[in-house]
Amino acid sequence: MQMKRIVVNGAAALGLLLASNVATIAAHAQGGTAPTHDQWRIERGFQIAPVPLNLNGRNVPMVGLGSYLVNAVGGCNDCHTNPSFATGGDPFQGQKKQINAAHYLAGGQAFGPFISRNLTPENGLPAGHTLSEFLTILRTGKDFRTGGLLQVMPWPTYQDLSTYDLTAIYEYLSAIPPATPGP
Repeated sequence: MQMKRIVVNGAAALGLLLASNVATIAAHAQGGTAPTHDQWRIERGFQIAPVPLNLNGRNVPMVGLGSYLVNAVGGCNDCHTNPSFATGGDPFQGQKKQINAAHYLAGGQAFGPFISRNLTPENGLPAGHTLSEFLTILRTGKDFRTGGLLQVMPWPTYQDLSTYDLTAIYEYLSAIPPATPGP
């Protein structure tokens, strides 16, 4: 029998999280649990997620925290979504911010000779990378496609994040829908 995928939007995820006993579904990253001071960041992460999230089989608090880190702290959308904002939703034009959900984190932004990569799930893994590979990329800049170093991705900015935070980002990226790059 085929299991149905549970896909919920950020508001529904927030409601699910608040209705559940957070202590019983606390995040487990390196044997630890989500600190209580992260609760507001987890809740805010669900509020600001610009796309529906697949929480089936996922660590719900880590998805929320990852959303907060990706969408409120990291600015991943700025480079990995093309264009970053939906038509009529560009804050740099004085418009109310609206993320380009159709191509969210699917890459395609040009930076000289480099094109930002698609971070959305490929075979269920963010950008097709295992957690171990993802940690290596963000800690060392190793480019698993070319064997060299990433030249545009500001991995030095992320390399000092805790394994807990990087795991939350990974969990969030695994929960977003796959997308294709914009124009």
